[in-house]
Amino acid sequence: MTAPTARQHRKQLAPSLRWQNLQGIHLHTLFWAPGDPNWRIGFVFAVGAKLFALASFGYLVPTGVPEWLRSPEALNLVYFLGSIPFTLAALLQLLQAETSGAHPAVATGQGSWRWRSTGWMSSATQFAGTLLFNVNTFNAMRGEGGWWVIDLEVWLPDLLGSVLFLVSGYLAYKEVVPEGPAWEPQFIESVITHSNFAGCIAFMISAVLAVTLPSGMPAGLVTVSILFTLLGALGFLLGAVLLMVEAAISRAHTGLAGL
Repeated sequence: MTAPTARQHRKQLAPSLRWQNLQGIHLHTLFWAPGDPNWRIGFVFAVGAKLFALASFGYLVPTGVPEWLRSPEALNLVYFLGSIPFTLAALLQLLQAETSGAHPAVATGQGSWRWRSTGWMSSATQFAGTLLFNVNTFNAMRGEGGWWVIDLEVWLPDLLGSVLFLVSGYLAYKEVVPEGPAWEPQFIESVITHSNFAGCIAFMISAVLAVTLPSGMPAGLVTVSILFTLLGALGFLLGAVLLMVEAAISRAHTGLAGL
């Protein structure tokens, strides 16, 4: 990673950011820079991921959350509230991709480059997936109807949203590593991309296991499904926090540390 990747170009980030670039950066600039669009995206994603993780943890370890948060109704509300920041952050990311210029490696033509941009497609599919999660979590709060109604109103949007997230995560990965598999943990961008992709995979597994059967769902299967939701949320949380860190380092390198 010597030249800017397509993702770094789309987000206007400095190229080849490594962990040692953190030296000399003040801690407060890592977690408070509302003037930086990349920081805002990371922060809002982090809020949504924390709420998803909180709801999942509450289901798995009820004694680990306050008593008022232990009911399914309260936890499903937290899931729904968490889906809203996910959608907002995904929208901000899509708007960022829409307004960024084409990467030099992308062929341009009458403004149609975006449809051939991996980053734009990744942002668009993720945004569509978050809308389905809004539907899924909202319907889960109602909890009404037989097994087929729950599958239609709750499980199906969850499954389709998770498929879109998986596609989005794969496209985001290919935007950074177009040639094929690569794990370069010395670069912050690589860790962010892999963490988010892992979160997408975990969400996909959780959705598949969450289907409601006519005879009901085995308790063990429900637990495993929620566990993968927790793992997915933690993957997105890590990626979101590192996005804020990456933004801070980039600001320092480009002389925009005051944002």
